[in-house]
Amino acid sequence: MTTSVQELAALVAGGQVVVLSGAGLSTESGIPDYRGPSGVARRHTPMTFQAFTRDAVARRRYWARSHLGWRLIARAAPNAGHRAVARLQDAGLVDAVITQNVDGLHGAAGSDRVVELHGRLDEVICLDCGNLTSREEMDRRLREANPDFVAQVAEVNPDGDVDLPDEQVAGFRPVDCGICGTGMLKPDVVFFGETVPPQRVERCFALVEQARAVVVLGSSLTVMSGRRFVIRAAKQGIPVAIVNQGPTRGDGYATVRVDAPLGDVLPELAERVTGASAVPV
Repeated sequence: MTTSVQELAALVAGGQVVVLSGAGLSTESGIPDYRGPSGVARRHTPMTFQAFTRDAVARRRYWARSHLGWRLIARAAPNAGHRAVARLQDAGLVDAVITQNVDGLHGAAGSDRVVELHGRLDEVICLDCGNLTSREEMDRRLREANPDFVAQVAEVNPDGDVDLPDEQVAGFRPVDCGICGTGMLKPDVVFFGETVPPQRVERCFALVEQARAVVVLGSSLTVMSGRRFVIRAAKQGIPVAIVNQGPTRGDGYATVRVDAPLGDVLPELAERVTGASAVPV
């Protein structure tokens, strides 16, 4: 089923919309997704929580690669899709955004009322004492601990990881918590094999149940973490629209389905329903 932007606009124009966004929304900011047209799933295995916490070698490898990948994520800027979502929110049509992304680009584009389902890559948590620090501080400490670490990165993955050969990470030195002194540090994001905090999930369910419509942007809905909200909406009789390049596992629940680049669809959608053209940035 493929429908038009006009039908999507008719749904969004009624307001009380909750947006569920995925990695496909950030591809035009230079961050590839896992399963879409630029997907890296076939050649990249994301770090699992179990490997990170149990294997010191895997943890060192992760921090070496993520140390480089973070610099690329930090430089990424919101694209036309992110800005269009922010305009829809400013116009009072989008009540909240649930994002599966960890890049912070919704907030950078001006959106508020954003629930970051899988956490934030720009924060680091101690798994022992629970202290949160900024990724900038972590970056500074890792630079100091590894003054001679040099590697070249061609592409960053959606989780901020990059691919590096083992010989380039062999001498990398991770750091422990600067507060408790011994705690294991981890980006404050949900790794594969880890569960989303229950209170965060319940908040998302509540937002969905209060919505008049749910609009999915750039997610294949392959994993249940995001798909469960589409299923809940459908069970509640709440219309679901999906904008994504390629099929998704939620297509059977959609009343509106647009298969097209988000950078094209979302500015047109915002212009149709707000009457305001996109402002060049």
